[in-house]
Amino acid sequence: MIFVMKAAKHNIQDEIESLREEIRHHEYRYYVLDDPEISDAEFDRLMNQLKKLEAEQPELITADSPTQRVGGKPREGFVKVPHSIPMLSLDNAYSEEELRAWERRVHELSGREDIEYVCELKLDGMSLALRYEGGKLVRGITRGDGNVGEDVTANVRTVRSIPLGISKDKLKKAGLPSDFEVRGEMLMPIASFKRMNDEREKHGLSLFANPRNATAGTVRQLEPSITAQRRLDYFAYMLVAGGKNLFDQHWQALNALENSGFKVNPRRTLATNFDELWKFIGEWEEKRESLPYEIDGVVIKVNSTALHRQLGFTGKAPRWAIAYKYAARAGITQIENIHVQVGRTGKLTPVAELKPVPIGGTTVSRATLHNMDEIERLGVKIGDWVEVERGGDVIPKVTRVLDDKDHPRGRKSFEMPERCPVCGGHVVRAEGEADHRCVNQKCPAKLRETILHFASRGVMNIDGMGDALVAQLTDKGMVKDVADIYKLTKGKLLSLERMGDKSAENVLKEIENSKKLALERVIYGLGIRFVGERTAQFLAEHFGNMQDLVKASEEELQQVEEVGPRIAKSIVEFFAEPKNRELVDELRAAGLTLKGKKKERGTKLSSKTFVLTGTLANYSRDEAKKMIEDAGGKVTGSVSKKTDYVVAGTDAGSKLDKAKELGVKVIDEKGMEELVKP
Repeated sequence: MIFVMKAAKHNIQDEIESLREEIRHHEYRYYVLDDPEISDAEFDRLMNQLKKLEAEQPELITADSPTQRVGGKPREGFVKVPHSIPMLSLDNAYSEEELRAWERRVHELSGREDIEYVCELKLDGMSLALRYEGGKLVRGITRGDGNVGEDVTANVRTVRSIPLGISKDKLKKAGLPSDFEVRGEMLMPIASFKRMNDEREKHGLSLFANPRNATAGTVRQLEPSITAQRRLDYFAYMLVAGGKNLFDQHWQALNALENSGFKVNPRRTLATNFDELWKFIGEWEEKRESLPYEIDGVVIKVNSTALHRQLGFTGKAPRWAIAYKYAARAGITQIENIHVQVGRTGKLTPVAELKPVPIGGTTVSRATLHNMDEIERLGVKIGDWVEVERGGDVIPKVTRVLDDKDHPRGRKSFEMPERCPVCGGHVVRAEGEADHRCVNQKCPAKLRETILHFASRGVMNIDGMGDALVAQLTDKGMVKDVADIYKLTKGKLLSLERMGDKSAENVLKEIENSKKLALERVIYGLGIRFVGERTAQFLAEHFGNMQDLVKASEEELQQVEEVGPRIAKSIVEFFAEPKNRELVDELRAAGLTLKGKKKERGTKLSSKTFVLTGTLANYSRDEAKKMIEDAGGKVTGSVSKKTDYVVAGTDAGSKLDKAKELGVKVIDEKGMEELVKP
């Protein structure tokens, strides 16, 4: 009997695996090759059959099963992940002359005449790294700053042109090890972009400016199901293992990616000289409108990976590759009006309302004017005829005003409002700055960003109050300013989606704990422009309470360490807004700590800059930082020529190497203690 049951289970397992392979094959035909062999209905029948079998035998479900592309609960945020090797940006060329100069440098630096190039379309999306272990997808990472990105694996798994797993046979055939990393471009096809914006418009939601912005917004969605609905695509363009190239030629790597099941852009070519690569660039500039996705140029790479190592890198880009950027597309139209848009930081941006004009396959009816300096530079008036450019990476912008018999000048000048068009708060423009800003921290336009800053770890440390929760609280009107956080009840939280009893209790506990944090945290949390963590600490120590800070003049504020005229003016402007003073009163009524102790800092280490690296035996990083700052020193996060001391503990890393390279003095924990002694 036991033998029969085992045999039956074995048969089901075989059936499930056979179905998975069949579905993977059809996903590859449809999403990678764009050449389906069966109808959508037949594909759905296979998928439903697999789901039914897995539901009957849940212990047989694997992470790389086609049914597992979307699963699990939405995330509260994204974890930072270091890249195996840096994801560097490319230098750009905008003319034939600049491109020839790059090619000439390649010949000079390599000392070779016979150089082959790979030309690939420059897809207008976002760079993404995929890590595979044992042939299975384990991590999807955004480019981030090039050294550290965000883990977006849950969203990446929903993109059907990305293999969740690759069989051993296929890896062997392609010449790939079981552990490797693929880099490529995530993008939103034009059809998907239009469909998504149509849906957003129907529901009264703001529209994405272009497919690139839509891609970035989608990849960073906290709900994988939304990412899945938006039908992103992924083209692989680089292959590494152990931080190294696997093949002698980049062209071979592209073929290996293709053979292992990745989507690789077929619109690529090998060029043996400049004339051939320039011909490819010209051909696709003419045909770019026929493509199902946006491109903004062509990437040219030296084919030999041995030459990659020889040519090396500049500070931020490889010498063996360059991006040739196509000129932005432009059109002529008339400005019918100018309105002001308020961004999430309170910045006011003038936007031209245009007579609709087709530019690069898209009808443009709005264009940014950036700020008043730009309006004055261009001499823009309402009614003017203007040239509008639409580049792949930005929203349309006005580039010049026409003035001839066919394009008469407008007569109505535009002036930036003195009050915020969203909330009626004061609008200020800091001296020497181009931007006007609303200073009301209760402004709905910047509410979400304000709440997220206030609740973040380094400020009021309200764990659990991430993007998803804050979005619900603000969208439903439960939180209209940071003081409303302290009016939340368990009942209100339980009315939100995906909020259980235990989660609600934890959030309320975190909110209550935040009331005990020191005065400098509250000052920092207010979001006063130019007032960071360090300045907030100096302000708290100088005034000792919020009341005196609110009343302080610019002259009094400039008596505070590291507070100059610009910061002082920003603080005065902030508290001149009545709604911000009301906010402080509400926080006081909620029970937050608005009193501290005045403190005199030492001056022994005045003007000295420190960097901490590694693990100290007797102090936490925060304790060491406080000791140095109490003695008048400054602690920064990166090593430069201006750094006076690097304090190195055990397992010190790249910062120690950088210090040695720059000749910065390195001391240990004991050396630090000696320096901070009074």
